Amino acid sequence: MGLQLIRTGFVALALLCAQQAAAVQPIPPSTADAMAQAASPQAIAEYRRKLKEYQEARAAFEDEAGAYWAAISEKRKGRNAKRRERQAIALDDYVLTQPPVYSGPKRPVSPEPEEEKPPRERKPLPLVADFLKAAADHFQFVPQRPAAEVDFKRAYARYALAAGLTREQAVRVYSFETGGSGNYDMQSGLSASRPGSRAISTAIGYNQLLTTNSVELLAEQGAEFIKELTARAATLSGAPRKTMDHKLAVLKKMVAFTRTVPDTWSEHEKLANTPQGWAVHAMVLDIDVGPMLQTHKLLTSVIFARAKGYNRPLSAAELEMMNLTGDGTGLDMVTMPQATRAQVPTSNFFQRGGYERNPVAIRHNTVAKLLAVTDERMDFNCAKPGAKELAAVF
Repeated sequence: MGLQLIRTGFVALALLCAQQAAAVQPIPPSTADAMAQAASPQAIAEYRRKLKEYQEARAAFEDEAGAYWAAISEKRKGRNAKRRERQAIALDDYVLTQPPVYSGPKRPVSPEPEEEKPPRERKPLPLVADFLKAAADHFQFVPQRPAAEVDFKRAYARYALAAGLTREQAVRVYSFETGGSGNYDMQSGLSASRPGSRAISTAIGYNQLLTTNSVELLAEQGAEFIKELTARAATLSGAPRKTMDHKLAVLKKMVAFTRTVPDTWSEHEKLANTPQGWAVHAMVLDIDVGPMLQTHKLLTSVIFARAKGYNRPLSAAELEMMNLTGDGTGLDMVTMPQATRAQVPTSNFFQRGGYERNPVAIRHNTVAKLLAVTDERMDFNCAKPGAKELAAVF
């Protein structure tokens, strides 16, 4: 204790001496000159001139970009209206030019000191441990985890095939979503091979379900899941039957919870951001319910395409487009003739903000290029251990 106090005293004394020295020592000439130069009237005038140039250039660009993205929106509305009327979509129903890119001067740096803004607080993302705790707290449930990764893959393969997904669809989408090596409990952004990595979303598992996906799937497909588990329970006895009965009871409560709001993505998202919504997401980790959720994340897109009259089997890359962009937008790309795909910019399928944050869509800026790079990435990742293991159990 005494040694710690002595050390603390030395640190405090050193800080006091440094402060006193700083108070009495003159500012070095070079520093004083730099400060004077930074705040000189000439520097300020030059800054204001450059700022005006920047603002004028930026305003002109925003006018151009605003008109472009307004045209994108209008064309999309037109295509949707045509689809409702069962009319054919033509090439001129898309914007065929690429988005404008700002090429004017950069915003100048002010020579005057600016008031520092406090850093924006980043709301921490819930992690797998949070989902598990929520399930225990709100539903008194612990997901039944697989003894080994291959057990979850087998359960997924069995259910996916029975539900109507093909081996190619399941394996190639898995390879794209997880990099070809992801586990059933992999959370987006986190990797055991990258110490210090951080979660970038709540997406988990082979097809990277978000919390909102889990809530929506239970709301819409929960009756089928309950029917499936009820049939399995009938074949069990003893401790396994007791475990399944408890799981069924919890699943029924979760399904009821997800149906307390209208069946819309926005309402499901609100539920997903609650502790009870996190608890629902923990079902992704369960060896019985998890494969169902992972399967239906893709199967709903297949069913959507069929309902819209698209009966040709979806390639894995096409299915991934629907998985990534939403069924309606993805089908817009999928139903496009091959020749048209090479001419239509990817910007037609995004809002402006989403497009500008998506370097892949910008770099591969037509539908044909985006689908091609998706296929290339699938090809590459299918050679990795996780993808090979999943392919082997189908």
